[in-house]
Amino acid sequence: MSKKKSSLLRSSRRTFIKNSGYAATGLMIVPRHVLGGSGYVPPSDKLNIAGIGAGGKGQSDLSSFAESPNVNIVALCDVDDRQSVQSRESYPKANYYADFRKMLETEKNNIDAVSVSIPDHNHGVAAYQAMAMGKHVYVQKPLTHDIWEARMLTEAAKKFKVVTQMGNQGGSGDGVRKMQEIYNTGIIGDVHTVKCWTNRPIWPQALETPTKKDRIPKGLNWDLWLGTAAMRDYNDAYLPFDWRGWSDFGTGALGDMACHIMDPVYRILPILYPDQVECSVSDAFKGKFETADYPKSFPNSSKIHLSYPRTDGKGRVNVTWMDGGLLPERPEELGDADPLGNWDGGVLFIGTKGKLLADCYGANPRLLPLSLNEQFEVEETIPRVPEGHYLQWVNACIAGYGNAETSSSFDYAGPFTESILIGNLALKSYFEVDPNAENKGFWGGGSQYWGRKRLRWDAENMKITNFEPANKYVKRSYRDGYSLG
Repeated sequence: MSKKKSSLLRSSRRTFIKNSGYAATGLMIVPRHVLGGSGYVPPSDKLNIAGIGAGGKGQSDLSSFAESPNVNIVALCDVDDRQSVQSRESYPKANYYADFRKMLETEKNNIDAVSVSIPDHNHGVAAYQAMAMGKHVYVQKPLTHDIWEARMLTEAAKKFKVVTQMGNQGGSGDGVRKMQEIYNTGIIGDVHTVKCWTNRPIWPQALETPTKKDRIPKGLNWDLWLGTAAMRDYNDAYLPFDWRGWSDFGTGALGDMACHIMDPVYRILPILYPDQVECSVSDAFKGKFETADYPKSFPNSSKIHLSYPRTDGKGRVNVTWMDGGLLPERPEELGDADPLGNWDGGVLFIGTKGKLLADCYGANPRLLPLSLNEQFEVEETIPRVPEGHYLQWVNACIAGYGNAETSSSFDYAGPFTESILIGNLALKSYFEVDPNAENKGFWGGGSQYWGRKRLRWDAENMKITNFEPANKYVKRSYRDGYSLG
């Protein structure tokens, strides 16, 4: 994957000045950065960024962008004044809004790019509106809440010709590049099986939907926080962080961590979309199936099997995802006490000639048995991203669409996100009743509960072909006032 050097990047503003009529007069124009001294960047040359989501991860994202002298944070948006305090103090000149729709309309002539770091269910609408206005976008992972949204954002990035990046920072890391280089040597052969795992969730899941109406905290605009989701009473079970476990808002452990842990799988192996998926879950019944409220809350742990046809025609790649602390069988080549991934999780490639293990983010890739690594050196052939994931996007925005690459542009991140969310479609479909089942009773062999069977996915048409009830999870209906397009 080639990378344009940041020293060659130049903004459209600079290009405009260079090509304007002033140059034709023969007058010498002294750049403002020369007048200002070394390291000075004139305001006209800065990338003006607006933050949709100014607290929590949004705050840390903005601070990472602001490390560049070429960035100016000009607008902030957050529905919760409590969470945005630090960002408002850090960027006192930035205009502050509660509604991202109003911010984008009001600031449309002042901003060049937008960072979207809000709960998953509002990623799609916020990012699409910004792109439709010609703004570059950085969107936290997972790119979207629904499969259909991911497809729409992928197409929108091309249509509106904007620079994009999904916030899976490991995609710009050295680990996944070294892992690719090891794989490219052929030492592990053709990969046919992959195991992925994580300790998430570290927030509550497997819960029944709250019925209690709690008092809305001061400073929180609950209506705007809900955004695309259907109106409901506020409950403390949702905020500030536990929304991840509720399927109306978050995407569970898979959505939170697969963009990090599965990135080497999708980036390195010759795969595009799975065509088969099946799953199993824990805490599914709790001894009271009649009141179990899946898929409103994701299970405490799950196992998801995704089967991909290889794009090179050499068979299939079968990927197993495990969360909630579930682990794969320890490879026989790994010592009894040797680490299997790290605390956050890991990924194991199993090929026809050997095995390759890495931690979360594709970090610390190593061949198995570990002794092989002492005698095996791999040449560095893939350019690194020394500026990191955030500033790579900043530099690409300044260069302009088509002039520089990003590690997780939407032409990559969109299909990758679709691939992940197909696993969540299986989880959400777990309790859907099979209308063709002969025995509709729960204990009648379980044939009506599709989580116990294989779903077949038609990626081109974004449709499950062998169980219609699952297709309602491909695309949600939005609340009035929110749309894509």
